Amino acid sequence: MTRSPAFASAPVSMAIIAITSGIYLLGFVSPDINRWLVENLALIRPGNTGYQPEVYRIFTVALLHGGLMHLLFNMYALYIFGPRLEQQVGSPAFTSLYLASAGAGGLLSAALGDAGISVGASGAIFGLFGAWMFVAWKMRHSPGGRAMFNQLGFLMAINIALPFLVPGIDWYGHLGGFIAGVGIAALWSVFAVGKPHARSIRTVIGVAVIIAVTVTAFLVI
Repeated sequence: MTRSPAFASAPVSMAIIAITSGIYLLGFVSPDINRWLVENLALIRPGNTGYQPEVYRIFTVALLHGGLMHLLFNMYALYIFGPRLEQQVGSPAFTSLYLASAGAGGLLSAALGDAGISVGASGAIFGLFGAWMFVAWKMRHSPGGRAMFNQLGFLMAINIALPFLVPGIDWYGHLGGFIAGVGIAALWSVFAVGKPHARSIRTVIGVAVIIAVTVTAFLVI
């Protein structure tokens, strides 16, 4: 039986929730700190302006949120999807998946989105969602896998519809993170499942995707 989420069994998931929430609280109580955070960590989408934002922002965007509901939605999703996955693949591999998905979401948003400023961990969260979707698809012929796939598919349909109903949602960031999550989970399935040192292999794959995303960002934004 999978243990319930706790720091001891899923330290990275819990640490991300604590750090991200703490950063939001700092910005909430101090407008000056909030201004500094946005100026230095938010993703600046260049659009057609020709401005080239610092590449590190495709990752640091995941630390910031535009409001309490935005923060609660993403951190609750991380609490639901993160700990169990971390317990199964190991904390280093989970960390690489989270960062790679955040970076892929930030990259696609910066490359294709309209000029503006973006904040939020949605790219990383959709990476976790994508990884679980792949797992559910692989298990779709079993009753439990089929039920999980249908539930995740329903959630996916809602999230696809949201950008058409709620203005300002950075759906490029969602899409980039989701693609990274599915892709990494697929690579894990091919190269790590059933292999000796599977957790180390997963970590290497995740880090390789982080490097690939970073290099691509230097080339395209």
